[in-house]
Amino acid sequence: MIDIKVKQDLREMAKRLQELRGSLDFDLKQEMIANFEEKMTAPDFWDDNDKAQAVIAELNAVKSTVEKYEKLASDHEELTMMLELAEEESDDSLEAELTQGVQSLVERISEFELTLLLNQPYDKLNAILELHPGAGGTESQDWAQMLYRMYTRWAEKSGFKVELLDYLDGDEAGIKSVTILVKGYNAYGYLKAEKGVHRLVRISPFDASGRRHTSFVSCDIMPEIDDDIEIEIRTEDLKVDTYRASGAGGQHINKTESAIRITHMPTGIVVSCQTQRSQIQNREQAMKMLRSKLYEQKIEEQQKHLAEIRGEQSDIAWGSQIRSYVFHPYSMVKDHRTGVETGNVGAVMDGDLNAFIDGYLRSQIRQEPSGE
Repeated sequence: MIDIKVKQDLREMAKRLQELRGSLDFDLKQEMIANFEEKMTAPDFWDDNDKAQAVIAELNAVKSTVEKYEKLASDHEELTMMLELAEEESDDSLEAELTQGVQSLVERISEFELTLLLNQPYDKLNAILELHPGAGGTESQDWAQMLYRMYTRWAEKSGFKVELLDYLDGDEAGIKSVTILVKGYNAYGYLKAEKGVHRLVRISPFDASGRRHTSFVSCDIMPEIDDDIEIEIRTEDLKVDTYRASGAGGQHINKTESAIRITHMPTGIVVSCQTQRSQIQNREQAMKMLRSKLYEQKIEEQQKHLAEIRGEQSDIAWGSQIRSYVFHPYSMVKDHRTGVETGNVGAVMDGDLNAFIDGYLRSQIRQEPSGE
């Protein structure tokens, strides 16, 4: 006899798919696809290669959304027919296949719903991720190295490309700082969930007495801002330093003073890049990073102003960590904003972050004002 939960899941998925169809606005999506395809037929479409690529990327994204929904709806219809067949013929041999199919579809619909939450203006952009250890010397620098590996593994598993922009070795182990570019559609939309302070509790491998240590690393996430967004940067406001690169970046980086450090004097923002092959390339990448940081600062100022109007209080001290990773005396990773937690620390450190990202994005939707 078919498990009653399978029937309940199929009914629930039918309702979710119907709601998704409404929220997607299929007619609008079809119009968008037609408009993009019409643009691509224009004689001057390829005159501006960057804009042409942006149109193609947008078209592919809209098409992908429509096709993914249609595939989910089609698979749900097939499973419903399978259930009816199994019940009519009392065929219990279909039960295992049906149960597995329903479980897989539930997971895929949840993943699809998550992608639809990424609807903010800059969610679709590449992400610049920076890690900076807090006080604690080698212990915190080692924790930064562990987080660097965690985010790299997550990006690779999620189909994103990772480009190392800046890397500074720790004194004895780990890293003093690292900056990476995570490239791919919606990279910023997902990774914005990771912005904040990450706390580690463990028995330190660097302590001969075997004592428990607490370490902190701040993770900063910015969208890689494209040239369409106007950010005024005056040449006279910049201090540019060149130096010989070091750290993880290939043998060529140590031969010349190709590394670039740019200080934006009005704000005190400092960016650096050392992993490209030439000083010109490093400067171009550093300027992109500066644009992104200035834009992020602008957004944060607007949010702070809105928070003051609403009377909200925010604490950005080291104690206001977004997530704790406990290795000892028990194993647990817990997100303090959403309450999402797991005892499988190893999987998290190996890049299994989707439950935390999902929880954060859904919590942001719930917190949005109703408009009343």
